[in-house]
Formats: sequence, C-alpha cells, structure tokens
Amino acid sequence: ERMLALAAEAPEVLQGSRPSGILRLGARESTAAVRLPRPLSVFHARYPGVSVELSTGHTEALAPQVLSGALDAALVVEPVSDPRLDVLPVYEEELVVVADAGHAPIASPRDVRKPTLLAFHPGCPHRARLERWFAKEGAVTERVVELSSYHAILGCAVAGMGVALMPKSVLESYAERRRLSVHPLKGEFRSARTLLISRKDMPQAKVKALAEVLLAERSAPAKRAGRRQARS
Repeated sequence: ERMLALAAEAPEVLQGSRPSGILRLGARESTAAVRLPRPLSVFHARYPGVSVELSTGHTEALAPQVLSGALDAALVVEPVSDPRLDVLPVYEEELVVVADAGHAPIASPRDVRKPTLLAFHPGCPHRARLERWFAKEGAVTERVVELSSYHAILGCAVAGMGVALMPKSVLESYAERRRLSVHPLKGEFRSARTLLISRKDMPQAKVKALAEVLLAERSAPAKRAGRRQARS
C-alpha cells in the first residue's frame, strides 16, 4: 500500500503539478450534508484534476478504513488517539439536546420528561456523550431507540418518543424545525471537534490541498461578514 501511494504521488512531485487523481474521502452523515457542500465546490474549482469519491459512515468505521488504505482521509468526531494518524481539527460543533416542541426546558438529564434516547448504534461519539451526560447526573434512561439517520432521529423527537444529542448545524436543513425544542448544553458536553484524519506514513498532496480548502472555508464566513460591515 505504501509503494502504491508513493507511485501515485511521484508524477505530481517530479512534474511540480497540481494534485490529481482520486481522493477517497469519508465523512459522517451530518458533516457531509451540512459542512462539505461549499468546500467541495471550491475544491473542485481549484483542483479540477482531482475526483472526489465521498462515502459516509461513523467514526468507528471510518478510522479503520483510513488505516487500511481504503480511504485517503476522513472527517470524524473526536476523540481519535491512534498514533498512526495525522489529526487536524477542522470544525467545532455546538451540541444540543432536541425534544418535541412542547417539552419544558432541559438543563439536566433529570429535566427530561421521557428518558428514552434516540441515537445511532453503539460506538457513535454523540450517543456516548449523551449516555455520559445522563450517567454523570445519576439519571437513569428507560431505553435507547437505535436509528440509522438524523432525519429519522429528528422525526422521532418531533413525535415525542425521546431526546437526542446532535450538532446544532444539523437543524439548519430540517424542514420541521419549528416542531422541535432545542436545549443547549454546558461544560464538557457543549461541543465536539470534527477532525480530518489521514495516515502519517502516506502523505498525499490531495489531502493537504483539501485541508487547506477546509481551513480557508471555515474562516470565510467571518471574513465575508467583516467585508459587509466595512462596506456599510
């Protein structure tokens, strides 16, 4: 795998050319839907010689695919501690608890009217955080309803089936947002970083180029807002 990666990179290095070929990128569902559309559009315009193959999955599935060489890089949720991986923080996501619109304010797990958790399968970082949040307060959960997509989780929350923990950014594209109540968290549970991971022993120009675009686009909204204020 190492020899093949070097062979693929060699023409770019020797010719001083721009990145080219296929970039196999993994991402969580929420990251792919909310965070990636604009950066990938910029990336395609800047590096037309690179074709991006995007696949979605959970952190516990994506990290092993990067290590095996099945993916060149992936956007996952912290923590990631494998010493074989390069880890670059890209986004910091605000995490919120969502429930049905009629739910009273939730400041602690004991405020949850129906302690049923709506979550992905075991191993999901957000599910683990939600379970730790309940455990830290000594609150007992009735059960966990495992679902396969954020839209399914949000639909169950709207129906009053339970509560879920997710990035606040996911709600921006949800049509039934008014039928939900959103409750911010504090301390260690209030946010989580999204990381770009790749193998240390297989550096690639394509991954470096993507990292540069992601970091530039992360700060772009603030710069655009500053320019608008300056014009006004």
